[in-house]
Amino acid sequence: MMEVKNYHERTKHRIDRYAEGPGYLDWDTQPNPYRSFTGAPVTPLPLTSDELEATWQEIHQPGAVKPAPINLNTMGGLFELSLGLSAWKEYGEARWALRCNPSSGNLHPTEAYLVSNGTGGIPSGVFHYDCYNHQLELRVSPAGGFPMIPSGAFLIGVSSIHWREAWKYGERGYRYSQLDLGHAAAAVRYAAATLGWRASIIPDVSDADLETLLGLNRADDFKNVEMEHPGFLILIDAIKDGSASFGAESARQAAETARTGAWHGAANVLSATHAHQWPIIEGVASAAVKPATVETPWSIPTRVEPVPTFCDEHAAHVIKRRRSAQAFDAETTMPQESFYRMLDVALPRSGVPPMDAFPWEPRIHLAIFAHRIEGLKPGLYIFLRRDGAYARLRAAMRPEFVWTMPEDIPPHLPLFHLTTADGQRAARMLACHQQIASDGAFAVGMLSEMGLCLNEGAWWYRRLFWEAGAIGQALYLEAETMGLRGAGLGCYFDDAFHDMLGLKDQTFQSLYHFTVGTAVEDTRLATLPPYGHLSGR
Repeated sequence: MMEVKNYHERTKHRIDRYAEGPGYLDWDTQPNPYRSFTGAPVTPLPLTSDELEATWQEIHQPGAVKPAPINLNTMGGLFELSLGLSAWKEYGEARWALRCNPSSGNLHPTEAYLVSNGTGGIPSGVFHYDCYNHQLELRVSPAGGFPMIPSGAFLIGVSSIHWREAWKYGERGYRYSQLDLGHAAAAVRYAAATLGWRASIIPDVSDADLETLLGLNRADDFKNVEMEHPGFLILIDAIKDGSASFGAESARQAAETARTGAWHGAANVLSATHAHQWPIIEGVASAAVKPATVETPWSIPTRVEPVPTFCDEHAAHVIKRRRSAQAFDAETTMPQESFYRMLDVALPRSGVPPMDAFPWEPRIHLAIFAHRIEGLKPGLYIFLRRDGAYARLRAAMRPEFVWTMPEDIPPHLPLFHLTTADGQRAARMLACHQQIASDGAFAVGMLSEMGLCLNEGAWWYRRLFWEAGAIGQALYLEAETMGLRGAGLGCYFDDAFHDMLGLKDQTFQSLYHFTVGTAVEDTRLATLPPYGHLSGR
């Protein structure tokens, strides 16, 4: 636990110095954003997301979307909407891809794998998802399949290549890799919802079993290339009642089955050379390794009816047009009901994406700079995402904060006004002087219950980032439904933000900042379709 705490302290940005980084971008060693396994048999996936008719309203109503059958077509839609490309951008001779799951610096450290027991005509095996070619690469053919996977279900495993983030961000790259895993988890959950499927992280699985199942520890397959670190397993359940289950023992059995199977392919090199080495990242990754656990199931609240959305578009269209804003107009005011809707989707609610994918009680709360929200005084607010956090947070924060709730807020939304002020200058300064933090309707700093969580295990450090990333994904997509846009901000002055709130130690720590507003579009950029490069697909 101390190594994790020390890493977190060392990698804080401070007003008088930034966390250790490369100092410049060595473009000759820029990592390849696409991993592939040379020699692995491939199965092309159909591009079917435009055929999915579930609306944004329907995917937020439990039971409203009839579960689709599992087959190659629906699997293609799932991967396309979660981990696939969403568009290409072009400026002059430069061309780069965007994805449905966002990433710090568009560097994409996350890799994904399908684990199938032969459901829907898809052969039993572990497959790597090649997002550039939208295809599955067979990594292992297990003798006898994976009978421990429930009927009507399958698994998605995710891993992270820390080098992709460290190339640009240095020591802080581990943080951003974990945030991206959280975005990916939420992206998978949203995509599953368009098919009427449930998706949930399996909390009990050990990193060792996940490494073995996905083949991440196969040295011969990763010889002289960048390694992948285990993230988590997601159970996708296509059964209407969501009754499928899979735990640590099932994962151990699946890992042993994979270990003795026939493996295929070797990983590609992402950078020919590495100009910088960041041993602290490998150190914290080793310190935060997760063992197998037996965790008390958390019953996700059913809650009252959510704040309604007025978006009746197809959910797939909303998901594919998500973008990260580069600048805001500094003048648009956000309707109060839209702001309350955004708070509502950040709460876990049974059967509603994306936060029902996290089978543990929320540990992230939102400190909010309200700039331009109708009916709300400009100033600082806090939104609590779990019962029992009020007393601890109030005791830890500045005694002069008033802690009053807005008069007309839905009673199930625990939003508290702390102080009235023009917070635009503070929001901009705290976000490493980024203008975008002050030019939107509001900005958010995500506060984690780090001290309490690390007492349960050092691997909770990763989970906190995953949860923060998932909240960011929810804010991104809700903004799109309102004609607004979001921007995730990984650069902020950690302790300056804590000082503003009156926080004194590592009990509560900020892990991610975010802002929402009306985007100023860069008309110099051309937008091209995501898979136009795949002839005939």
